[in-house]
Amino acid sequence: MHNYRYNSNNKWRKPLHMMCLLLGIVLLLSACGQAQKPSSATDSNTGSNAGSNSGQSSSSPEQNTAPPQEEVPEEPQEEVDPVQEQLSSLTLEEKIGQMILAGVQGTTLDDQAKQMITDQKVGGIIFYANNVSTLEGTAKFVQSIKEANHFNPVPIFMSVDQEGGKVSRMPETVESIPSSRKVGETKDSALAETMGELLARQVQLAGFNVDFAPVLDVNSNPKNPVIGDRSFGSSAELVSRMGIAEMKGLRNEGIIPVVKHFPGHGDTSVDSHLDLPVVNKTEKQLAELEWIPFQAAVKEQVEAVMVAHILFPKLDPDHPASLSDVIIGEHLRGKFKYDGVVITDDLSMGAIAKNYKLDQAALATVKAGSDILLVAHSYESAKTIFDTLISAVKSGKITESRIDESVYRILALKQQYKLSDDQKASGDLKQLNADIVDWRKQIDAR
Repeated sequence: MHNYRYNSNNKWRKPLHMMCLLLGIVLLLSACGQAQKPSSATDSNTGSNAGSNSGQSSSSPEQNTAPPQEEVPEEPQEEVDPVQEQLSSLTLEEKIGQMILAGVQGTTLDDQAKQMITDQKVGGIIFYANNVSTLEGTAKFVQSIKEANHFNPVPIFMSVDQEGGKVSRMPETVESIPSSRKVGETKDSALAETMGELLARQVQLAGFNVDFAPVLDVNSNPKNPVIGDRSFGSSAELVSRMGIAEMKGLRNEGIIPVVKHFPGHGDTSVDSHLDLPVVNKTEKQLAELEWIPFQAAVKEQVEAVMVAHILFPKLDPDHPASLSDVIIGEHLRGKFKYDGVVITDDLSMGAIAKNYKLDQAALATVKAGSDILLVAHSYESAKTIFDTLISAVKSGKITESRIDESVYRILALKQQYKLSDDQKASGDLKQLNADIVDWRKQIDAR
């Protein structure tokens, strides 16, 4: 037993000793726990080395900075070609159909026309004077064809010959446009461009999207029975300047122009509707006159060129231009470097019908480089061309890649103009007529 002397200064000494002792024990146990934890222990939850994510200072640059990653450049994505995509989705039958531009009968859609659109899947229709009734009736007819084509994967060309002058398909309620010759006499390309715009607005009233105009033939033969005042004149320079202006006017209003009739119909004395004209000109002579307007059009990236049924024996003694690889392939495609759409004149015209079977003509013109075969006045003719080309591909007479070349051009043109079968007739007839009258006054004043 110990005997402690009471002292007020010793009052808290014993509790203080106890607290210090307890604190020392706690610190000792803590240090032991840290020392016993292996630095290379594996984390049981993650399976990762503990030294990489625990027991290290969060501020250590060596542990938290990831090694630099070498940047891998992204591979450039190939641009999608919407035309090729559409082409790849078509069957052979659908592709062949795109190469046919056919006529129809009457002023309303009949069962045979419906069947042609369904079975031959034709890519375009042409209207002639006998297909036109009233403006309202014609617009309904055009729209009914577009609606019938809804089952096909590609919108349809609705085309017409609307040149002005004696070649006009518009009903009488639409003010007339004078001949190209009358406009050419003004020598004013601005008036020719307005002519193109007015022609476009006319055909839009009925819902058409293609106009077979302008005429780029140089009227060099006074005895010509088929061109005459359809031409802007007898000068290649004038025809080029006025024709290109008209072409641009059509474009301005969203109508596809088709220049005609390559390689030049101005020096013929025979109407190719009735028989085969022969023009005995050399390549040099053609280059100095007839070809000048067409070369100008190609330079302006014309959308489509119609090729005439004329024999040029000094270039190709065996085939008219529309069936000639020399004229279409070597000259228009080759020397002119034209890669747009080539359309034949009507293959049912006398120039062809009197000298060739339709199946022979169809094969020849495709081999020569034509893209669209125009055949009017007979549903049976459209079927003959369709069956002939299908058979030719399957037998190897024509390769499918040759068909693809033409259909690619056709689809590209339809996509360029954003064609749709939902597009309806449009325009203000009253305003258009007033504009035509005002423009005619300017023509007359010159």
